[in-house]
Amino acid sequence: MQRAVQILRELAAGGPRLGVTELAERLGVAKPTVHALLRTLEIEGLVTQDRDSSKYQLGPDLVQLGNAYLDTQELRTRSLTWADALAHRTGEAVWVGVLTGDHVLVVHHAFRPEGAVQILEVGASIPWSTCALGKAIAASLPDAGRDRLLAGDLAVLTGASVTDPERLRRDLADVARTGYAIEDQESAIGDAGIASPVFDRSGEVAGAIGIVGPVERVLDGPASRQDLAVAVRETARNLSRDLGASRRAAASATATPVAAEPAPVPGR
Repeated sequence: MQRAVQILRELAAGGPRLGVTELAERLGVAKPTVHALLRTLEIEGLVTQDRDSSKYQLGPDLVQLGNAYLDTQELRTRSLTWADALAHRTGEAVWVGVLTGDHVLVVHHAFRPEGAVQILEVGASIPWSTCALGKAIAASLPDAGRDRLLAGDLAVLTGASVTDPERLRRDLADVARTGYAIEDQESAIGDAGIASPVFDRSGEVAGAIGIVGPVERVLDGPASRQDLAVAVRETARNLSRDLGASRRAAASATATPVAAEPAPVPGR
């Protein structure tokens, strides 16, 4: 089972297609073993074989499994209305993400209300240290979880990506103090983000919600940035309450008091 999962991960990371020999070398196992696993995965629809090259790629049934996961993801389900409200309030796209390993998986994407054609980013996987969502989550983890992330490989996606663990540790302390994290072109040149953590009924961090857009809009001066941060923090607090978090836990999404009226509950 573990080797079958490793094959799927290698196909996802090294695509679009890999052969039996390539997979055997990457996994460090015999070619007949890899071939037998691939045949089983192919029967189940989890991989397909290209007729021309005889190489393998991910199969269509993975989409069904992914959609089933999204349908049962409570944070995503609860965030639909809140994310739409935040998008309309800020005029920016809204992402909701959860931590999977050392990456953030985008489980919901509310489009910017107006603008050019936009690409749906649900299913995107982003290194935690390069995005506001990841930093918001990491800052709210227990010490052991945060230390594990900081001790791991820190990705470099742009020249602005932060790879110094101690600098990141200081940044996470600021996030815990202010209640929101900022990404300034660390994942993609020209893009920025502001995100806040979301907590569940157990009081643990369930994920994060935040806005994503061009840096000149999202981070255009302290006043604009503060207004957007207020909107994001209030939405995260309300979404936390919707997930059953206590008032004390939900208040962690708004660590620093702000002089703003609470956002109205969408649809109420």
